[in-house]
Amino acid sequence: MTTTWVDQAWAGAVPTMMDYVAIPARSPMFDPAWEEHGHIARAARLLRDWAAARSLDGATVELIERPGLTPVLLVEIPATEASLADRTVVMYGHLDKQPEMLPWSDGLGPWTPVLRGERLYGRGGADDGYSVVAALIAVEAVREAGGSHARIVVMIEASEESSSVHLEAHLAELLPRFGDVDLVIALDSFCESYDRLWTTTSTRGVVGGVLDIEVCLDDPHSGRASGVLPSSFRILRQLLDRIEDAATGDVFVRSANVEIPPYRVEEARIAAASFPALSTSFRPLPGVRSVRADAVDELVAETWLPALEVIGVDGLPPVADAGNVFRSRLSVKLSLRVPPTADVWAVGDELRARLETDPPYGARVQLHQGARGPGWAAPEFAPWLARATEAASLRHFGAPVASCGVGGTIPFMGMLGDPFPDAQFLLVGVLGPGSNAHGPDEFLDLPTARRVTASVADVLRAHAEGDG
Repeated sequence: MTTTWVDQAWAGAVPTMMDYVAIPARSPMFDPAWEEHGHIARAARLLRDWAAARSLDGATVELIERPGLTPVLLVEIPATEASLADRTVVMYGHLDKQPEMLPWSDGLGPWTPVLRGERLYGRGGADDGYSVVAALIAVEAVREAGGSHARIVVMIEASEESSSVHLEAHLAELLPRFGDVDLVIALDSFCESYDRLWTTTSTRGVVGGVLDIEVCLDDPHSGRASGVLPSSFRILRQLLDRIEDAATGDVFVRSANVEIPPYRVEEARIAAASFPALSTSFRPLPGVRSVRADAVDELVAETWLPALEVIGVDGLPPVADAGNVFRSRLSVKLSLRVPPTADVWAVGDELRARLETDPPYGARVQLHQGARGPGWAAPEFAPWLARATEAASLRHFGAPVASCGVGGTIPFMGMLGDPFPDAQFLLVGVLGPGSNAHGPDEFLDLPTARRVTASVADVLRAHAEGDG
């Protein structure tokens, strides 16, 4: 396989990627009327049509649509030789998207695909529409070079950004079709730099919910009620203090804290030598400092420590419209990232108990359950996979491979880890510094996408040619 061939194949796919970016295929959590709006269906059919037009002899392309469930795009590709037919590689991605998160920079927008140099701006290109393109081009590249690959199943779901709420129902039907899976390749992760192949060894879990606080039936004048009744905002501050240390960010929820394996700390130490501090991949204002001492501490914190974020608020008017009104009620959306091995259900139960028990001043407090996305920790790489990823990184990036965990959540990893405990897992991605997954100005770095694609092709070939 030549890198030139992959580059040319990707060049031909960019127009389809731009069409995909233009579709506001917001995940069900952010678009409850997703079926009626039809955007997810449009995105799925666009990628289905692109996949069906590929030159993959024997491949079947199927769009699985069930009432009430977001669709799944399934591409089944037979092995190149009969001797490999009983071994399966599952390749995973998703096509649903996060919401707009305005404002974007001038000339950019979430549903406005813009090519600036080698970067495609717009929502969903890097997270994670590129995955179906990378998966199929990787398989084609193996065949183009005269190589071999095992049976391959490419599965692209459409509820990942909603903690894969519909995937479990699909898997109940699809798992028997997968066969004997001994390698899973997921294309939905981060890279800490663009100069090498990064493999992800763990993902954090997530526990979410909406906290409702009510104090008063009406909204009295703040000059009369303040100092007499406790405002919902004051109660929120006290409740948050039950679960997080405001000074350090430490999370008090016991079930959300786990013992960190020493080899994961060592892994972070090795990875940190390959790139500057993690905080440099963001754009803090001048003078804003990291809450961690160094790059190693940042990596460990992002991957193995719990962290709380308030990601949404209802009940506070815009500043321009804020009158002197007592805040009688408030709803806040909480997102608690938890370590890979934490039990998200136990964490959710403890979180609810800490927030709802004995509420301040007798206020009405209720936590409505939200996302429950389990974390995941990869099994140790088999020697063949370690060799293959190192060789691929050197060949296509010119630098050694690097590995670390990430702070995001990919529930699919755990969903396949349980039924296939002996499988090897390779989790890679293109979301590098500045790519702004979920935020304004998200972009797909096309050179990285091409190099990741070529690296995956090399792994597929190594898996088939006796090392798997």
